[in-house]
Amino acid sequence: MGTEKQVLTILKETIAPGESKEVNFDVANLHTSTSVNVPVIIERSKKPGPTVLFTAGIHGDEVNGVEIVRQLIAKGINKPKRGTIICIPVINIFGFINLRREFPDGRDLNRVFPGSLKGSLASRVAYKLVNEVIPHVDYIIDFHTGGSGRFNAPQIRIIDGDIELKQLAKIFGAPFVLYSKNLNKSFRNTCYKLNKPLILFEGGKSFHIDNTVTNSGVNGSKRILKHLDMLNPKFKASIPQKECVFIKDSKWVRAKLSGMFKAQIKINSKVQKGDLLGNITDPYGKLNYFVKAQNSGFIINVNESPIVYQGDALFHISTKLNDKS
Repeated sequence: MGTEKQVLTILKETIAPGESKEVNFDVANLHTSTSVNVPVIIERSKKPGPTVLFTAGIHGDEVNGVEIVRQLIAKGINKPKRGTIICIPVINIFGFINLRREFPDGRDLNRVFPGSLKGSLASRVAYKLVNEVIPHVDYIIDFHTGGSGRFNAPQIRIIDGDIELKQLAKIFGAPFVLYSKNLNKSFRNTCYKLNKPLILFEGGKSFHIDNTVTNSGVNGSKRILKHLDMLNPKFKASIPQKECVFIKDSKWVRAKLSGMFKAQIKINSKVQKGDLLGNITDPYGKLNYFVKAQNSGFIINVNESPIVYQGDALFHISTKLNDKS
């Protein structure tokens, strides 16, 4: 994959081996006619090698993913020993500007891939990414966070049965690897159909930056680059403190009552069936409902919202591990 020493032409710009360049992923202006620059930062070594793409901000409110890619750039980790590293810190710049998950047209970018040249704004962004960037890359690491109020433990999501993705996930070294199906019209599914290996990182929650999540994303990226012999020699790839847990299946614990909610268990914890996970109370001191674990497993998501309604997801717990990981 991508090992020939040659000029790279991407988004109508040419980048020679050993060159650094910031190109513009331009799709549309704001409604004020103000132009919107979506920077694509490209760093090439003089030595030939693979091309790795780091992406974040497919959802405009997932700031922690943006922070991870920002740190890769700010620290110079994106300057490869060999090959090429492309960073797109904010794909959905329109949502990022407005602090919204979706595009101004109300569409979720991660549900319109591979996009259309003449479709909606979100669809046009997807089309440009798939047709003008993805053909040039060999590996993709895409950073996401949990939804509003729901904090995800750092985790990699891959489909079951793909040996290469499983190896890359293990090398990345996040605390958990979740087997999950590729969603129709998602970025991940589109890349899979194009035979472009993509590992999806989830960690933290929207509108929030967490140091532990950020460090997990940055350190995992360094491990991947080290594995590909692309990590700049001035950086070291750390060994994960714990071996990652591969989760075959999981389920949500949902609120049986509406009220004020407080979790009593920390993310990443291993719990036993019947353990106390949290409390749902009312403002008047009359209610105190104990939320307990319905099965033994690892806590991989905690709802940090202080107010919940009946049926809201409170905790995500593993139910079946892959012991052959």
